[in-house]
Amino acid sequence: MDWNHYRFRSLWPLPAPPADVYAVLERPEDYPRWWPQVRSVTRLDADTGVITVRSVLPYAMTFTARRIRRDPDAGVLEVALSGDIEGRARWTVTAEGPGTLARYEQEVDVHKPLLRRLAVPGRAVFRANHRLMMRSGRRGLLRHLQAV
Repeated sequence: MDWNHYRFRSLWPLPAPPADVYAVLERPEDYPRWWPQVRSVTRLDADTGVITVRSVLPYAMTFTARRIRRDPDAGVLEVALSGDIEGRARWTVTAEGPGTLARYEQEVDVHKPLLRRLAVPGRAVFRANHRLMMRSGRRGLLRHLQAV
């Protein structure tokens, strides 16, 4: 087992139309407004940005996200990640009942030296940290969608 390889999946049921959810998710530069753990997003060009995140644990992760797929008809946003983490992340936004299901999938290898050194004893804590970040992101997106 590669202790520095992670796969994450989060499902966010949301009481808003898929087009509205997609429109918010395709603007990562606005994530810090509604997702507290996304500390900063700096656009480098139309398809690339540098993102810094920090959840409960006392470390930040910085990585470059480069768009590799944007398909509003399929509800898909996908980026390649490099930096403290390397891999891919994808949002898939679909209609579910009267609202939306936003599915987040991420598969990455961790390159941040501290996290690599603590990979074995810290793995469960790192996964819990990610879950907390995602839970907070969903709550922030709910508030944001209600305010717009």
